[in-house]
Amino acid sequence: MKQMEVTIMGQSYLLGCPEGGEAALAAAVAQVDREMSAIRDAGKVKARERIAVLAALNLAYQLAEAPRAAPQAAPAPAALSTAELDALVKRLDEALEHDGQLL
Repeated sequence: MKQMEVTIMGQSYLLGCPEGGEAALAAAVAQVDREMSAIRDAGKVKARERIAVLAALNLAYQLAEAPRAAPQAAPAPAALSTAELDALVKRLDEALEHDGQLL
C-alpha cells in the first residue's frame, strides 16, 4: 500500500492509499478540508475535534441523502443550516460534558 501525505486544516497526515486510489483520496481529503474549514470559519466552533465531528456528520448526512437524490439527478444536499449546526454543537457539548474526551 502506498502512503500519501495530505493536509487538512493546515495539519499534515500520512495516509495509506491503494495503488491507483490517489485521485480519489485527494478528492476526499479536499472535501473534508473544505467542510472542516467552513465550520471553523463560521466561528462558532474552535476545537479541532468538534470541528472534525461536525464535518463527519455533515458528510455522512450528504452520503445518506445521495441515494434519494440520485434518481432525480438532483445536486448533493447542502451543508447543515446554522440552526442545525448550532443544535449539533449543543448536543455535542452535552455528550462531551461527561468526560470531555471524544476518544
